[in-house]
Amino acid sequence: MAFSKQQLKKFANLIRIDIPEDQLEQMGTEVVFQWLDELKNIDTHDIDPMFSPARHTAPMRADTVTDGNMRAAVLANDPDTTGVARGYFAVPKVMDE
Repeated sequence: MAFSKQQLKKFANLIRIDIPEDQLEQMGTEVVFQWLDELKNIDTHDIDPMFSPARHTAPMRADTVTDGNMRAAVLANDPDTTGVARGYFAVPKVMDE
C-alpha cells in the first residue's frame, strides 16, 4: 500500500512533524510505520490527558435572585409607544387573517 504525497503531508501535520518537500517524494509505507512505532514507544503513563492546550475557565458571578420586575425599564426601549401604556410591545402585523 503506497501513500500519496498529499496523504503523507496530512499525516505529518497530524503528528506535528515537518517534512521537507524533497523528502516527501522518497518516502514509502515503511517510513509511516516507523513514525507510528516511535509514537507508540513514548511513555505517557504519568501524563494527564489534555483536552485543549488552553485553559478555559468561564467567568463566575454570584448566583443571586433578583426581583426581575423591570417592565417599565424594558418597555422604555420601545420606539412605538402604542402598547407601552398597556404593558406590551406593539409590533407590525405580519400575517393576514
